[in-house]
Amino acid sequence: MADSMMSKAATMEIPINSNGDSRTLAEDDTLEQAAKIQWSLKEKDLQQVMVSGPNLNETSIVSGGYGGTAEGIIPTSSIKGPAIRLNTNFVGNRRIPNEGQGSNMHHTNSSSSITADEASRGVAVEKFDIVKKWGINTYKCTKQMISERFGRGSRTVDLELEAQIEVLRETKRKYENVLHLARALTNHFYSMVQTQHALGDTFADLSQKSPELRDEFGYNAETQKLLCKNGETLLGAINYFVSSINTLVNKTMEDTLMTVKMYENARLEFDAYRADLEELNMGPRDAVTMARIEAAQQQYQIHKDKYERLRSDVTIKIKFLEENKVKVMHKQLLLFHNAISAYFAGNQQQLEQTLKQFNIKLKPPGADKPSWLEEQ
Repeated sequence: MADSMMSKAATMEIPINSNGDSRTLAEDDTLEQAAKIQWSLKEKDLQQVMVSGPNLNETSIVSGGYGGTAEGIIPTSSIKGPAIRLNTNFVGNRRIPNEGQGSNMHHTNSSSSITADEASRGVAVEKFDIVKKWGINTYKCTKQMISERFGRGSRTVDLELEAQIEVLRETKRKYENVLHLARALTNHFYSMVQTQHALGDTFADLSQKSPELRDEFGYNAETQKLLCKNGETLLGAINYFVSSINTLVNKTMEDTLMTVKMYENARLEFDAYRADLEELNMGPRDAVTMARIEAAQQQYQIHKDKYERLRSDVTIKIKFLEENKVKVMHKQLLLFHNAISAYFAGNQQQLEQTLKQFNIKLKPPGADKPSWLEEQ
């Protein structure tokens, strides 16, 4: 037992070092502290790498002991496997977009802005072309108009159609005069009816307050009321006559004259492009002139077709207008004659029969006035 205790003591006195070196414990403590300092520096470098994101191909990993040599340095370019992507989207609590994302966003914004610029440029070019065509057409038509006024240019004339157009305009002026006089008659007759109505009410009131003239005032009151009633019936017939004439003049005839106006404009354009083509044909025949002649020939054909189409439309409309005018005026003149004759003849039944014949319905007195509920 004594021998074992002595062997243990001897063993405790022998310093135990790694690899069997004869270094002291103080030296081991110094090396351990140096390793800790080196490891902390490596951790700071790694954090800086994670933040700044250097190129991994230039980064090396140190392997080995605390005092490792250059043989322990392994370049990362030799490491095979999936690439390591450093996400630097967050620094602290703030999100920072990656460089690739920023370039993609910038490229998208640039593409959208280029597309918008091209669209706006296309619209501007289209508007410019429209204004350019309008300006050329206006110049040619103005030139043709001035030439015709001064007798220097020729114009296309359809003698038969021109005569029909002139008759239409003259007819419209006369019918407008009839319409004006019929409206004046309506206004005057309406005032007379209102006067008769007021006079009848006055006679009726005086018949109640004048016993000695009760019968005389009563007779006159009844006569004025009868005249007022017949006058309102005649006013219904005259108003119907005026409304029909107004439709014929200001809608049917006006529509035909609008087509005539379009026809005259088309005729002016046709003559303008015809004169332009004739002028080009009289000039030299080089390559540039031949191209201009071909373009002028196309424009001439387009305006010729337009002119002929509108001429046909005007001819058809004038024909239908004449037929419609005869039908409308035959009915309206018969109505006007029968109503006026029955009124001044004092034939109340004949007057009412005339209105029924033409399906004219009179509004009851006070129909246009709102009720007392609507006035509240």
